[in-house]
Amino acid sequence: MSEAREPRDMLPLTPAVLHILLAVADEERHGYGVMQEVEARTGGETRLGPGTLYGSIKRMLADGLIEESDERPDPAMDDQRRRYYRITGFGRKVAGAEAERLASLVSTAEAKNLVRRPWALPEGAG
Repeated sequence: MSEAREPRDMLPLTPAVLHILLAVADEERHGYGVMQEVEARTGGETRLGPGTLYGSIKRMLADGLIEESDERPDPAMDDQRRRYYRITGFGRKVAGAEAERLASLVSTAEAKNLVRRPWALPEGAG
């Protein structure tokens, strides 16, 4: 496991790592399930290939961001070869720190009139 225990020491995350953390933040998933969830959540804009996915998972396990789950679904509904992953407490803190970092970056871009949030009211409205 990595010696870096402060969430900010892990930043910035690669897009693949952030997507994987988001995919396992609310439920345990196997690798293919992570791939499906990322593709669905991004409307097909992001697709993690097997090499990227499993290489990232290996590093994330070593860094303590995720862990392999011992719990399995009903054997009749599952393939025993699948490995299920869940976010750790440290992984949740790292994902939150990365989300805050990205939100700050977006706020800076907004302040410089480079982007506008689609839900923002026009100036003078409201």
